[in-house]
Amino acid sequence: MSAPSIRDIGARHWAVVAVILAVTAAALLWAGRSAICACGTVELWHGALDAGNSQHIADWYTPSHIIHGFLFYGLGWLVMRSRPPGERLILAVAIEAAWEVLENSPIIINRYRDATMALGYSGDSVINSVADVAWMALGFAFARRAPVWVTVSLAIGFELLTLWVIRDNLTLNVLMLAWPIEAIKTWQGAG
Repeated sequence: MSAPSIRDIGARHWAVVAVILAVTAAALLWAGRSAICACGTVELWHGALDAGNSQHIADWYTPSHIIHGFLFYGLGWLVMRSRPPGERLILAVAIEAAWEVLENSPIIINRYRDATMALGYSGDSVINSVADVAWMALGFAFARRAPVWVTVSLAIGFELLTLWVIRDNLTLNVLMLAWPIEAIKTWQGAG
């Protein structure tokens, strides 16, 4: 067995990722987030757009988190190319984890309710938030190994699929959170 290369993401990096996930879970629990769905179950996939959304391991917003991983990998490659991929992964996980904590704060929850189609949104369960960060890490790992054209095609496919199925995707989510457009909100709510 050969020693790990500086180009590898090693066990030490994944251990740091695990610690970040544990700290994120603890912070969310401390902030009063529910560990699991109030329904009392944990589903691998929750496809309905109802109160169980953002409460389970995967849902229609999971592709957005995978795309976050694609984007973080690409950005890390552009601006931190001299740093090992494991360090770039840790930074990406830390940013995504920080977003999950912020996303579940009253200011962002209320912004989602006011500016987007998520009228009844009350935040994510802890298991969903931790899974979202893990999905991002999976997207990062995929983008690291896949040809760029495959990663870009998959991102476009995810965006088009979720746009078609739930009238929402990463692009619209960012747009509506940052600069809400009433016509889009109306169209999303008509679905």
